[in-house]
Amino acid sequence: MNRFPRTVAAVALATVLALVSGCGGSDSDAGAGADAEALEKVTYLTSFGNFGRDAYVWVAKDKGFFEEAGFDVEIKPGQGTGGVIPAVVGGQAQFGPIDLTGGLLHMGSGQAKDFVAVAAIQQRTMAAIATTEGSGIAAPKDIEGKRLADTPGSVVRNLFPTYARLAGVDAGKVTWVNGEAQTLMGTLASGSVDGIGQFVVGKPTIEAVTKKKAVLLPYSDVMPDLYGNVLITSKKIAEQDPEMVKRFTTALLKGLEYSLANSKEAAEILKRNVDATNPAAAAAELELMAAYVTPGASGTAIGTLDSGRVAKSIAILQDAGALPQGMTPEQIIDFDLVPKA
Repeated sequence: MNRFPRTVAAVALATVLALVSGCGGSDSDAGAGADAEALEKVTYLTSFGNFGRDAYVWVAKDKGFFEEAGFDVEIKPGQGTGGVIPAVVGGQAQFGPIDLTGGLLHMGSGQAKDFVAVAAIQQRTMAAIATTEGSGIAAPKDIEGKRLADTPGSVVRNLFPTYARLAGVDAGKVTWVNGEAQTLMGTLASGSVDGIGQFVVGKPTIEAVTKKKAVLLPYSDVMPDLYGNVLITSKKIAEQDPEMVKRFTTALLKGLEYSLANSKEAAEILKRNVDATNPAAAAAELELMAAYVTPGASGTAIGTLDSGRVAKSIAILQDAGALPQGMTPEQIIDFDLVPKA
C-alpha cells in the first residue's frame, strides 16, 4: 500500500515532465515558424530571361540581403518590359525591372497604367540592335531590308520607330518577327534572322552563342538622355506600403552594387541557380553594365532618378510623335520612394 502513493506520484511527475517537454518543443517550433512567417514573400521578375545583367537579384538573395530586409524572394524570368508590367500590375509579381522608355511608351499609348518606378538600375538606355560580322549590318541604314527578331513587348522593338526616325532609317523597310528572351541569340546564330533586339551588355553572350564577333547599334548613340532599366512596383503597393518598397529597393541595390564589384562571384552565383549560365559571359555582361549603372555625378548613389532628365526623355519621345503631349515624370516615377542623390 505504501508503494501506491509513490507510483501515483511518479506517474504524475512523468506526465508533468512530458507536458513540459512537449510545450518546450512546441515553443521552439512556433518560434521557428514565427521567424519563417516574419519573412514577407515577394515574387520578382527579371528584366529579360536569366542573363548576367540580371545576376544582381540572385546575389541579393544568395548573400542574404533580402532576408536581412525581411523578405523571402522568389525569382522568375521576365520577358521584357511588355511582360513585366502586366505581371506587376496584375499581382503575379510585386517587383521587376523594365526599361523606363518602354514604360513611358506603354503608359502613353494606354497599354498599361497603375505602376510606378522606384529606382534606376541603369542611368543610360542599353537598348540596341545586335547582329554579327558578316550580316551586312554595320550602320543603322544597313538594317533596311533586313529581318530582326525580338519579343513583341520589348523596349527595343517598341522604341524602334523613334530610333529609326532619329537615325535616318526607313522603319517600313525593316521586318520584325517574334522571338523569346531565352532563344533570341540562338535564332541569330541559326541565320534565320539578320539581327535581334538586345541590350548592349549582351555582346559577350552573343559571341559565346554564335561563335562570331558581335556588332551592336546602341540606341543611346542617337538618344543619349534616355534612362535604362528601372525597378517598378504597382501603384497599390507603393501607396499602401511605401516602407516595404524602400526596404526591398535597398536590398536589391545592395545586390547590384556587390555584383558590379564582384562580377566573377556574381556570375558563379547565377550559375548555381540557373544551369544554362555561361559564367564567363555573365561576368563580362556585368563588367560592361557597370558603366551604365554608375551615376555621372561623383558621389551620387546608385538608383537615383533625376526629374529633369526624365522630362528631357519625354520631350524627345513627344517630338518623335511617340508620346502624347502633357505627360510628366511624376506619372511614371514615385520620387518619394526613389533613393536620394
